[in-house]
Amino acid sequence: MTTSASTIRDEVWELIQSQIETFRQPMPLTPSELTECHYRAERIKQLGQQLDQMSSTAILEKRFAKVA
Repeated sequence: MTTSASTIRDEVWELIQSQIETFRQPMPLTPSELTECHYRAERIKQLGQQLDQMSSTAILEKRFAKVA
């Protein structure tokens, strides 16, 4: 099963919102919170790469469809 681009974008949005909420806290972040921030940042990066791959695939499919 493939994930749709809109589903990925929604997850990225939620992760970014969580990052913003975490960094707005007036208290210093705990080691656990820092670990969670790192996880979210890595997940955002992975999802961005997935969206890039989906875009590249769609572009190639359109180009090959025009040639055929």
